[in-house]
Amino acid sequence: MTTIQDVAKAAGVSPMTVSNVINGHPNVRPATAAKVRDAMAALGYRVNVAARNLRRGRTGTIGLAVPEINRPYYGRLAAAVITAAARHGLRVGIEQTGAVRENEVAALELSRTRLYDGLILSAVGMGAADTEWLKVDHPVVLLGERIFGGPVDHVAMPNAEAAHAATAHLAARGCRRIAIVCGPVGPGPGVSALRLAGYRQALADAGLPADPALVRTAPELTMAAGAACARELADAGAGVDGVFCVTDTVAMGVLRGLADRGVRVPGDVKVIGFDDIDEAAFLVPSLSTVDPDHNAMARRTVELLVRRLEAAGPAAPPEEVVGPFSLVVRESTGGP
Repeated sequence: MTTIQDVAKAAGVSPMTVSNVINGHPNVRPATAAKVRDAMAALGYRVNVAARNLRRGRTGTIGLAVPEINRPYYGRLAAAVITAAARHGLRVGIEQTGAVRENEVAALELSRTRLYDGLILSAVGMGAADTEWLKVDHPVVLLGERIFGGPVDHVAMPNAEAAHAATAHLAARGCRRIAIVCGPVGPGPGVSALRLAGYRQALADAGLPADPALVRTAPELTMAAGAACARELADAGAGVDGVFCVTDTVAMGVLRGLADRGVRVPGDVKVIGFDDIDEAAFLVPSLSTVDPDHNAMARRTVELLVRRLEAAGPAAPPEEVVGPFSLVVRESTGGP
């Protein structure tokens, strides 16, 4: 078996220099690094990742805990995290919490025993009263919801800001009776509460009334629930001419429910969603939506986790990052 010493001899450098090249240390001159990599290729040297991680006290695997893996949004998010982690030489183990608080707490407690170096948690069930559970002995980064100012890094979705932009877009397209289809709104700042707040602020800014009859609460953020809410809106005769849906999955159901009642989109009612899942561009009509830039959020989340993994000395204060977003205008709001 080829050793580091063999590579060092072939490249005319010290074993320490070879080790520095393998570990990506920046203090190696590019020409020297190229010479070492050429020697590794010529000798067929392969890095023993398991041995390296053992020496560093690492497994090379991080955990990703999400509410559901069979929803398009979380599937896309997981793929983005896996791609971002691979750039740092990390693999990803995926946990499903079912959006249940107890399962999210369990993911925090058990991530070390499952041999994860750190955990990325998309928390939905946990709230401000659960900050103590975040005080674990391994790095944790929260991803997605803007829950609370806890003791860990947090990459938050731009929930209120993006919901405001989506609702304002409907108003700019001439909608005056804009409904929202959201999930149950609890006491904490969950996704539906934040997006509902953004919706209401946009109505106020546009000088439009906030009619409680236009707020439809789905028991779950599913296509079936979205379709049921759309049929209720159509049957109520509330004069709705725009609908903001807090997820694209809900919006897909709303499109179905409106079609069931013979309501034309965008001719009679304009519809916009949130998430920009891949399917949105292929619906008929194609769905206008909020793009929260999944890849940018995933990259930043993994970077924060890696920073904690490699930190030496006193821990830096937790960082709060709000991800970027953009509107994707398609046929459902009269776009191209």
